[in-house]
Amino acid sequence: MSINDGNVGNEKIKNIENNPEKTVAFYTLGCKVNQYETEVIRKDFLDNNYKEVEFDQKADIYIVNTCTVTNVADKKNKKMLRRAKNTNPDSIVVATGCYAQTNLDDLKEMREIDFIIGNSKKENVFSIISKNVSHYQVDNIFDEKEYSSKKYTVLREKARAFVKIQDGCTKFCSYCKIPYARGLSRSRDEKSILEEINYLGEQGYKEVVLTGINMSEYGLDLEPKTDFDTILEKILAIKSVERVRVSSVYPDTITDKFLDMLKNNPKLMPHLHVSVQTLDDKILHLMRRNYKADFVVNVLEKVKKEVPEVSLTADIIVGFPQEEKENFENTLKNLDLLGFSDLHVFPYSDREKTTAMLLDGKIDSQEKKRRVKKVEELNNVKYAEFRKKTIGSKQRVYIEEIVEDRAFGYTENYLRVFINLKKEGKNHLEIKVSDLVNTEIINFDGILLEGDII
Repeated sequence: MSINDGNVGNEKIKNIENNPEKTVAFYTLGCKVNQYETEVIRKDFLDNNYKEVEFDQKADIYIVNTCTVTNVADKKNKKMLRRAKNTNPDSIVVATGCYAQTNLDDLKEMREIDFIIGNSKKENVFSIISKNVSHYQVDNIFDEKEYSSKKYTVLREKARAFVKIQDGCTKFCSYCKIPYARGLSRSRDEKSILEEINYLGEQGYKEVVLTGINMSEYGLDLEPKTDFDTILEKILAIKSVERVRVSSVYPDTITDKFLDMLKNNPKLMPHLHVSVQTLDDKILHLMRRNYKADFVVNVLEKVKKEVPEVSLTADIIVGFPQEEKENFENTLKNLDLLGFSDLHVFPYSDREKTTAMLLDGKIDSQEKKRRVKKVEELNNVKYAEFRKKTIGSKQRVYIEEIVEDRAFGYTENYLRVFINLKKEGKNHLEIKVSDLVNTEIINFDGILLEGDII
């Protein structure tokens, strides 16, 4: 029964909950924050004796945690919701997350969906379904004034733990719909963050990754006010954790204090994913970024000079409205100059409620594809160059996965490495997930680095 046919019957929900073999499946689109929040939902279901199954298997309840950062994501949201109901027509299908928050009316038209739950209610998905009180749980996200979280609920990705410290964003970049999905910036309280990270270290997690929608705004809404550098400094002082990563940064928030920690504190991993988007002055202005391309180049060159081993990755949007050939070539030239170790490249797409949607000078789809291809070609070259430079170097690799006789993990600067545990004259089958292994890089196969245990 879909939401357009009326409420899911209380008897149906009761029958599911009384079933000793009740099942739930999850599908998450988008960022690490979304993945973290799926873990919040998952924990509630598992704590109430649900068994998790794969999304393509028959389940009693399907949860799709949606994303709305691009048009492609919007289409995939609907595809996965339909797939869930097709897999089990008698199931309860739930849409939650960013697309559910911003596009309630669109989802109401889908007969496959039983519940639509926005971001402000996301952590209550289990109780909303159990109580069956309302199938539309989407509030005004801008009414959310304080950070909300459940204690010690983290995204555990193999050997690493992701810890969400912040939500929302006040930047309102002209192309970005996310503030309408996430609301204004809200910071998690310091005590809760420090307690959780210490707990994770005591549970055996050697590495934590700090994540949020815009962590550069951390602490600005707290009383007394604080900032991201201050909480990071306190996190680095926690003795139970050996490695700390920052999931993303803005160029204009890389402070001297942050750079000093990156350079001098061995616990802070030398990898930065930078929200760049473009490296042309005109397009930066149209995107409502309050700095110029030279500023970004100078900041990142300073980072590379102070921390030579640093790996820089970035998001890039091409085909923004009014992006002429000269503007695109400026971005391409600066990307070549900076030598990122990897790039995530997206063609611009109009997003509802954004000011960029109203701009004239839209770029046609074929030209956007051509520009994506040019950036990807440059990225392929820089990706390989950066990794080949590490051949012969000694790296400390954090093992996250073992498949047969191969171990896979990441260097401190976030380069993926595989290690053959059984080689002629060598046997390292004692290596296990979560080990930190001293490794010599011996080869690059075009995708991954290969290492030998020292």
